[in-house]
Amino acid sequence: MAAERRMRMISGRGCVSVFLAVLCTFSVGTCDEQVPLMLWTSEGSGLPSQAVPAAGHIVGVTQLSSYLETALGSAPRNVLLFLQDKMSIEDFTMYGGAFGNKQDSAFPNLEGALLSSPSPLVLPAVAWPASSAVIGQLQDQLDTSPLYMEPETLSQLRLNASTPALLVFRLPYSTRSDLMSAKEVLNGNDEVIGQVMSIMKSQSVPYTAVYTAMRPSRELSPSLSMDMEAGVGGGRSLLQYGDRKRERDRQRERERGEKLVKEKTGVYPPVEFKEGGAGCIMLWADNLTVSVLRGGRWERHDLTSLTFGEGVTPRLQGSLCNQSHSSLVLNYENILGHRSFKLVFAMSQRHYKVSARRWFALDAVEIEYDGQKATFNGSRNVYAPAEYSYRCQSVTNFRYPLLVPRTSKDPANQWRVSFTDFQIQGFNVAGGEFSYASDCAGFFSPGIWMGLLTSLLMLMVLTYGLHMIMQLHTMDRFDDPKGPAIAVPQTD
Repeated sequence: MAAERRMRMISGRGCVSVFLAVLCTFSVGTCDEQVPLMLWTSEGSGLPSQAVPAAGHIVGVTQLSSYLETALGSAPRNVLLFLQDKMSIEDFTMYGGAFGNKQDSAFPNLEGALLSSPSPLVLPAVAWPASSAVIGQLQDQLDTSPLYMEPETLSQLRLNASTPALLVFRLPYSTRSDLMSAKEVLNGNDEVIGQVMSIMKSQSVPYTAVYTAMRPSRELSPSLSMDMEAGVGGGRSLLQYGDRKRERDRQRERERGEKLVKEKTGVYPPVEFKEGGAGCIMLWADNLTVSVLRGGRWERHDLTSLTFGEGVTPRLQGSLCNQSHSSLVLNYENILGHRSFKLVFAMSQRHYKVSARRWFALDAVEIEYDGQKATFNGSRNVYAPAEYSYRCQSVTNFRYPLLVPRTSKDPANQWRVSFTDFQIQGFNVAGGEFSYASDCAGFFSPGIWMGLLTSLLMLMVLTYGLHMIMQLHTMDRFDDPKGPAIAVPQTD
């Protein structure tokens, strides 16, 4: 019971680092496969009482989903997910002031949040496939799409306590060998956590916060693993069957978690429109989002789950394709208060004499809603050779826009569209697969241009110097110390 109480709550005399360090000793043999997870609420909001796992138990995908579902049943549904690239128990023992040096801790804001929360939940050993799938689990339980934020953006956002929101803050992790560099990065992440909590407190919005990572930051070295096995000695043979069973269970848990991660990360087939039994248009995106401006606020709706995924069959009535034009029409209902809603991708292809080849372009992206139409022009930026597909990491009309409203008075000025990891092909589709992708990223990045210009400047300086050296000539006459001096006449 004492171990369970230590896993459940941090006392006023304790600290997060010592807390997690003690718990890690129960599962030192598999710390390389685990990440910690901490969950707390804002002041005045508590979490329901949950049966915490026994010391040394590894929380899997199913159990973590149960914990989150129980916690969000009564906790605030404005969720702040601080998702670090990598994290392990050792990060808290090394940089958390584990031996009473609290002024040297890299997590003062995190410790303060856990101490001020009425009932924080700390899971020191979560299987990394489960932690990496936490975004998908929260998205399913909140029934909302994740919104990747920065503290500066959060200060401009107005949240509603009655409307669930999933705000994701990605935090880096240093992989360099310099321990102080890693500590500085973790301290910077802690400052981001504190800044976000201060903004939420200033807006008086209750929230639930989760802090975890995608993968463990440290792995158990082979030598340490061999030393541990040697230290067990003859007792290992007595527990050999139990060890094998635990290893099989762990392997099944990893496979189940990896399967869930695959489902949640958007690995699903593209939308394909067929004409006469043959495919002619294909579309894929990791995220399709539309937003409309109402009352000075942007109301957004995620169309991804209605367009892609296993068992999802989008309605493509109105789509067409021929040798010169193609149009993919995605039909929806009850989107942002509109009973009829369509998202149309209109494309065309033609032959260009200058390049001596055919090119296709996304002429327009249209939003048709209740008899009205908003049109975005994309032909200037979204194009590719006719036998290729087009791909871009981000296609929007508001941030680095590739789509622009057709006119200044077009209803498109009241709409926002955002396509993430977008790929489309409107012609020459064969075999149900995308052709070679023409990416929107240019070959020369700003860094490459700066390097080329700097190298060119240095080459010019070197060339000028060599030219000046080559212009030097030696004297054709010299003074002879044993002969008469050279007389230079002063007059003509």
